[in-house]
Amino acid sequence: MHAAAFDPAVLRTLPKAELHQHLDGALRLDTAVELAAGAGIQLSADEARSRLVAPPRCRDQAELLTYFDLPIALLQTPDALRRAARELVESLAADGVRYGEIRWAPRLHLDGGLSVPGVIEAVAGGVEDGISALGAEAPMVVLIVTAMRSHPPGANVALARAAAEFGMPVVGFDLAGPEATYPAPPHAAAFRAAEEGGLSLTTHAGEVPGPERIREALALGVRRIAHGVTTAEDPDVIALVRERDVTLDLCPTSNVQAGIVPALEAHPMASLHREGVSVTISTDDRTVSDTTLTDEMARVAAALKLSPVELAAIAVNGFRRGFGPQARLRGMAAEAESAWEAWASTIS
Repeated sequence: MHAAAFDPAVLRTLPKAELHQHLDGALRLDTAVELAAGAGIQLSADEARSRLVAPPRCRDQAELLTYFDLPIALLQTPDALRRAARELVESLAADGVRYGEIRWAPRLHLDGGLSVPGVIEAVAGGVEDGISALGAEAPMVVLIVTAMRSHPPGANVALARAAAEFGMPVVGFDLAGPEATYPAPPHAAAFRAAEEGGLSLTTHAGEVPGPERIREALALGVRRIAHGVTTAEDPDVIALVRERDVTLDLCPTSNVQAGIVPALEAHPMASLHREGVSVTISTDDRTVSDTTLTDEMARVAAALKLSPVELAAIAVNGFRRGFGPQARLRGMAAEAESAWEAWASTIS
């Protein structure tokens, strides 16, 4: 299929769901400059870009994660968090995203004296601000609270309980951070606490070589895995993911940046989808990966030679696998399916 078939101008108009999007990784460059100035830090636009936008390929996941240092440092006040969340809702809407899940790690935003509930309240308030300002054009946006692999397991149990107690728009619990250094099993108790509190479960895994981290993720009882690229390395793991109907929320550009795949053309998304694995496509980090969901879909579809029908199926699957209110998501999925099928029928 020729790349011209996946016209971003057209794809942007189609209803999309984004399930894997980090708040700190989506901080706008001009906002970073302004927040830095407010904190007494001189930061030029060029410096902001060099510190927030990662290169096309990093040495490994650990290097990629360094591009979150500055945005996390700048997002330490209620006003900064609220602004970042509001602006991300606006960016999602401009990108044709009708359903979005924003995730972030509250315990990384305590340096300014905030509490975990205070951090969650600020981000939830920003989401509400964005939705209110957009009115009828606003997407449905919910939140996933992320624990860090490097944090004490007991602290992550407390985080899970605080997230569950907060209620809507918090709907899910996640684990992220350096996989090579910090395994997931020590944090199993946090996942049980989140599950007992009614949260849906996901975790990051599969950004370092080897499928072992995928098995660890599955043992946590998750419904979705953020990334999960290395699932493709082991037929037994593919079968296990498929059998348990676990969804892989893939972010191909970010996966190239993390060094887990050498190029978009080598990404396993297409093969996994064709083998019956549930996959979705997201940006991971709009700023760090310098992409939008529309552009990600267009580039990935062309690079992997997806058919329009395949891209449509992956796009609609995002609505079907969301953690938000299921009745609303079913209706949105039906509308998205109709729109994407109509688009696919026009591409020869």
